[in-house]
Amino acid sequence: MRPASSSLMLAGLPVVLTLLLAGCVPTTTSNAPGVTRGMAPVEAAEVAYVARMDGTIALPAIPLEKFPEPLRRQEVVYATDKPPGSIIIHPGQKFLYFVTGPNKAIRYGISVGKSGFEWAGEAVVSQTKKWPTWTPPEEMIARKPELEKWKDGQPGGPTNPLGARAIYLLSDGRDYGYRIHGTPEWWSIGKNASSGCIRMVQQDVIDLNQRVKPGAAVLVLNADGSMPRTLRIPTPPKPKQSVIPSKPTPELPPMPEIRSVGYQPQAAAAPSVAAPAAVVPTAPATPLIVAPAAPVQVTP
Repeated sequence: MRPASSSLMLAGLPVVLTLLLAGCVPTTTSNAPGVTRGMAPVEAAEVAYVARMDGTIALPAIPLEKFPEPLRRQEVVYATDKPPGSIIIHPGQKFLYFVTGPNKAIRYGISVGKSGFEWAGEAVVSQTKKWPTWTPPEEMIARKPELEKWKDGQPGGPTNPLGARAIYLLSDGRDYGYRIHGTPEWWSIGKNASSGCIRMVQQDVIDLNQRVKPGAAVLVLNADGSMPRTLRIPTPPKPKQSVIPSKPTPELPPMPEIRSVGYQPQAAAAPSVAAPAAVVPTAPATPLIVAPAAPVQVTP
């Protein structure tokens, strides 16, 4: 007869083997960057865009009645050969696609660069930051002198232009200053509104930041959706020079003409002989007529 202790040990053997084998199974479905959290289900819009706390900072709700349905976070069918964890940006459509599998992606509404600030090409995610400090480049300060106060950096917070999260990009190993980041200006989503960076609603950039990992591939298409041949970095337009109007020169009254007169002594003039005065005949004198005096009236 087998001892009871042996029976218990044999009975527990399948459980131990199961636990040991479970430890050998990877928790991710792929070794591609960005898949660890990338497969999490997408929340419904009524839940995704409510007001919430992010640490000690409050995020306001996004009014769904003013936020078009196509721009909201959602799972879509998307034909691509890029591996899961990759990011594809279509500036013309104003969409960012996070690839989750074959022909599957999570789509987010975005805003892109204004005219003259568009760029296209390939990049990789170098790092991500929570409520990052924003330092405007010198070119931006030249265009907007009021940003001079932030030349040493604006601390992260509700009004910081980089928003709740920033995903930093490198192209050919170089940082050109482009970011995928949040924005407090949710109404700018779906427009050409930035200086080249990709803007997202605060709740969306937090969700994307949880899914993407450093090293993930990023592809920014041309505006028409075609593949860029090379990295295309535009030259930002130069700031307009302020022209100070010149004051009109006051008109002076015309000066009188001045002639130079030379002085030369004159020779003494010879004494002149006066001509005899002409005798003018006089008219005969007219006799003076005296009126007779009025008679004196005598009062009786």
